[in-house]
Amino acid sequence: MNILILNAGSSSLKYQLIEMPSQIVKCVGLVERIGMQDAIFTHEKGDKKHSEVLPILNHEVGLKKVAEALLDTELGVITSVDQIVAIGHRVVHGGSRYNGTVLVTEKVKENIKDLFDLAPLHNPAHLTGIEVAEAIFTSAKQAVVFDTAFHQTMPQEAYQYAIPNKYLKENKVRAYGFHGSSHKYVSEKAIEHLKQETSKIITIHLGNGCSMAAVKDGKCIDTSMGFSPTNGLIMGTRSGDIDHSVVFFLMKKLNKTADEVNSLLQKESGMKGLTGFSDLREIEENASKGNKDCINALNLAAYRIKKFIGSYATILNGLDAIIFTAGIGENSSLMRQLSCNNLDFLGIELDEEKNSIRSKEIREIQTANSKIKVLVIPTNEELEIAKETFNLLK
Repeated sequence: MNILILNAGSSSLKYQLIEMPSQIVKCVGLVERIGMQDAIFTHEKGDKKHSEVLPILNHEVGLKKVAEALLDTELGVITSVDQIVAIGHRVVHGGSRYNGTVLVTEKVKENIKDLFDLAPLHNPAHLTGIEVAEAIFTSAKQAVVFDTAFHQTMPQEAYQYAIPNKYLKENKVRAYGFHGSSHKYVSEKAIEHLKQETSKIITIHLGNGCSMAAVKDGKCIDTSMGFSPTNGLIMGTRSGDIDHSVVFFLMKKLNKTADEVNSLLQKESGMKGLTGFSDLREIEENASKGNKDCINALNLAAYRIKKFIGSYATILNGLDAIIFTAGIGENSSLMRQLSCNNLDFLGIELDEEKNSIRSKEIREIQTANSKIKVLVIPTNEELEIAKETFNLLK
């Protein structure tokens, strides 16, 4: 069964064609800078890689380019769009309605649209991706995997806010959590690696968006993101946790509108607000040259991660392993080092030499004396989406 995985961002479109259940990845690709005259299209099939710069003014044009590449006589992997049996879409926010993968219906699309305000950087692009895919791949089943689904196992004490109960009951104001496909995938891989009947794990997803989860015996019991993907850890452009009084101060004292404050916290804060850069590679490079703002930002980000490690070790009532994953978690030895410094009280000790090694394999980077395993596990959200879509249809 050929399953096309689509992950539509506000100005990007990632895709993979995966044969299931064999889990063979037939091709991968990325459309960047959608909406620009100099958009970048990249398509890889085995050791063949094609890249070009061209105008891609919207997601429809981008997805048509993807279909064209899939059908190409040299780079393609299918001879007809009908050979794609299903399309698995990543959608960030599913609210409290969904705790698993569902087929796309008009009602599902309405629900995704209802949540635009809670995930303004993500849900609108996801819905566009679904609607364009329906128009191009007319015979394929369309399925949705929600980032929030994995976190629906959280107990009420983890997801409820201390505001009047009616807002939970009537308006579903609660913590939802995100990056669910990633947390689910790497926690399952860790459980396989640990070979234990029970497990207490902290997963740390560090990319442009960052979140952590406490996972007990394969089920999420708490996570750092909440009602929206804005809170918790310090991120590329998002503030993470902030006193809500700051919002009112910005509005009342500095005369900013609600939309302006929302944009500030979502797009101009985090590492970008602290340093002027949102890309951690630039921040680390400038920190190495003595840039005080970049050094400070790295310390702030690591401090926040350590606070969550401590609190999650408490609610798990123990800890077997912590996992670093996603672009920064997998590739930044400095961020891992800073996040694990001075945690020997918890039994976490990092081996500097092991930490410096880069690999696409699961690896342990703790010292021989460390009581807690420190794992680096490359995430594969696309494969997790393919597995969930396949299980829905089989």
